[in-house]
Amino acid sequence: MTTKLAQVIVVTPHPDDAEYGVAGTVARWTSEGKEIVYVVCTNGDKGTDDANMKPEELAKTREKEQMAAARLLGVREVIFLRYPDQSLEDTPEFRKNLVRLIRLYRPETIVTADPYRRYVWHRDHRITGQVTLDAVFPYARDPLSYPDFMKEGLHPHKVGEILFWASDDVNYRSDITDTFHLKLAALCCHESQVGHIPPQELEERLKERHGALAEGEEFQLAEAFHRVEMQR
Repeated sequence: MTTKLAQVIVVTPHPDDAEYGVAGTVARWTSEGKEIVYVVCTNGDKGTDDANMKPEELAKTREKEQMAAARLLGVREVIFLRYPDQSLEDTPEFRKNLVRLIRLYRPETIVTADPYRRYVWHRDHRITGQVTLDAVFPYARDPLSYPDFMKEGLHPHKVGEILFWASDDVNYRSDITDTFHLKLAALCCHESQVGHIPPQELEERLKERHGALAEGEEFQLAEAFHRVEMQR
């Protein structure tokens, strides 16, 4: 199997989570020529306040919204795993799917939700972060983890770093001052999730949040992460 190199894989629990967590940084990376791949773990079919909404219709809508946001940001490819919303589990199948993608695209950087955020945190986010971390280390690294992958030509790969968004332990901030407008526009693509918020109010909320995350830095607006540098 031929590898499809990309510098960054973003593993997002639901459609729209990546736009909240890392879209400003993604926009900067793509402007610098980096190849970005999104992996969307669930279909988001529970993400609504409308009790009359059909889950299958919501899933289709959210997939379209995610594609629109990714195109705006310059993301090269979006992979939908389509696990049911609110039902994500730490299973061998899920982990193996992520290992396959890591070995296929061989990224330097992986971005995902922090599994260790305390107290109130969506279960799908915790599981996504934990399974992604496990997939990176040790499973994607070790040749004996999945011998069938070796037969397919998917050889072990060592990721250079992981960035966790929504962390309680921030140690890395990314300047999104010049790409904030793209983050906002990408988030607005998720009309099913933010369409009820007046656009000016949404912009003000985001500016306040990302301004606070940039406190102490030389830039005005930031996305914040816990960064783990992996040993080679």
